[in-house]
This record gives sequence, structure tokens and C-alpha cells, in this order.
Amino acid sequence: MGRFLLRRLVHHLVLVFVAVTLAYVLASLALDPRSRYEGRNPPAPPAVIDAQLSEYGVNDEDPLPERYVHWMGGVLRGDFGTTVTGGSINDELWSRALVSLRLLVIGSVLGAAVGVLVGVVSAVKQHSFIDRLFTAVSFFFIATPVFFTAVLLKFGALQVNEAAGETVLFYTGYETPGLEAGFWGTVTDQVAHLILPTLSIALGLTALVSRYQRNAMLDVLNSDFLRTAQAKGLTRRQALYRHGLRTALIPMAPLLAYSFGTLVVGATFTEKIFGWHGMGEWVVDSITRDDINVTATVALFTAVFVLFAALLSDVLHAVLDPRVRVTA
Repeated sequence: MGRFLLRRLVHHLVLVFVAVTLAYVLASLALDPRSRYEGRNPPAPPAVIDAQLSEYGVNDEDPLPERYVHWMGGVLRGDFGTTVTGGSINDELWSRALVSLRLLVIGSVLGAAVGVLVGVVSAVKQHSFIDRLFTAVSFFFIATPVFFTAVLLKFGALQVNEAAGETVLFYTGYETPGLEAGFWGTVTDQVAHLILPTLSIALGLTALVSRYQRNAMLDVLNSDFLRTAQAKGLTRRQALYRHGLRTALIPMAPLLAYSFGTLVVGATFTEKIFGWHGMGEWVVDSITRDDINVTATVALFTAVFVLFAALLSDVLHAVLDPRVRVTA
């Protein structure tokens, strides 16, 4: 199993390298940091502009391969370069990454866990009222874009707060500015701010996972190995949850892992709508500012997040399916 995971890790690292390289090249070709100096009065001398852009590593007059090698060399040393305004990317990267990871990890774990549970219940109670209800709700959130779900949640929070006459649900920011409430008071405040953004991320994933889990569970409900387990003395419930669920989870592992990567896109809208200063908001702002280095850095963050999700998928697959461990 160790060799299997090592091979998969090498494979994923190659994909991360390719993804980041493409992101840097596309950002360098599409974005134009030089345009930031246009229209200034008095106009800056061309030599000064070139020197400034070269210092930041985004001068379009310098060869693209040379700029890429310089940036990647810094990344390997832990230096992600400078922004288009001359600030250090490292100074802002980690705080924004922690904000986004807080949202993405909790939202993805919650969405996956609830989605699996809903899918299993829906399959076991096929064609019942609860199955039809779960199906209708799931299709609604699958068809609803993440940004619209976030807007609905924010609108609902406004209505609840207005009816209550006080702030019951927080819908902007990830903490209350200037709050001095001690450790537990601060944690409670951040959890309260986390509820709505997490729901906007988790609801879509829950809906998607529940549909796949339902179909996977239906495939094993009437299988021979379940009947054999019942013939050996297990009740139907015990056979379903000891053997059927484990088998039905095997095809879900890759789906769950790679769905986490798509959550980064949804987090971009969620962070902008709820005022979270994370990686999603940062990449939108960097594109509007023609900031090549920040755009490539966020792409690297996304690729690494997907890498860990894919590696987690491989681990889950190996744990659930003994055939993987034997062949590995």
C-alpha cells in the first residue's frame, strides 16, 4: 500500500507542476501589468516602467521562460514574489489561505458527510416520501449556482435579523472587528460568522454527493453478498451498514476528493458575497489588477488543495477496497 500511495503522490505532484506552469503562462499572456502605468500625469518614463516591472518579475519585455524560472525558483525557496504594487505576497498569503481553508475544509467535510447519509437513507427508503423529498431538495441545490445560494442565505439572514430585532445570523466578514471577548468568546464569534458561508459551500456538495451515493447504494441493496451476510445471521440493517455501505462508498471516494477542488470556485463567489478576505477574493482582485504573480500563487494553492484531496481519495479507496492493497 505504501508503494501505491507513493506512486500516486508522484503522479499528483507532476499534475500540480503542469497546472501551475499553465496558470503562470496563461496569466502572463492574458494580463498586462504595464497598463497600470498608462494615463498617469505626468507620464512615467519608459525606462522607469521597465525597471519597476522587471523588479516585480512581470516585465513583458523580459523572456517569459526567464520570468517563469525566476518565479518558480523563488517558490521552491518559499518566496512567492511580489505583488504588482511591490508588496510581499508571503505577507498576505498565509492569512488568506487560513481564511479559505477554514471555509473549504469545514464545508467540504460537512457536505460530504451529510451527502453520504442522505444518499444512504434515500436508497434504503426508495420511493418513499422522504426519498422523494430528498430528491427534490437535492435537484434544487444542484440546479442552483453557488453564488445564488449564497445570496439567498444572506437575504434570509437579513430577514431573520430584522424580525428578531438584533443580529442573530452574521452575514459579512469572518469575525467581528475589534471584538475583545477572550479566547472562547472569539471562537464563538468566528463560528457564528462561519455558519452561512459554510452552508453555501456545503449545500451544493451535499446535493451532488447524495445523488451519487443513492445510486451506488441501490446497486448493492440486492447483491448476493448481502444475502449471504443475512444468511449467516446478520439482520438486514447490519448487513447494509457493515457490508453494503462500505462497498457503495468505494466509487464515491474519487468523487468526494475531486469535488473538493471544485469547491474553490464556489468559495470565490462565497468569499466575495460574505466579505471573507480569502484566496477566492484575492484571485478576483489580482486579475482585475493585472497581477500575474498573485494569480499564479492562488493557482498553486488550488492545485495543492486538489492534490491533498486526491491523495485522501487514494487512501480512502485503499482502506475501503482490499483489492487495491493486494495489487499494490
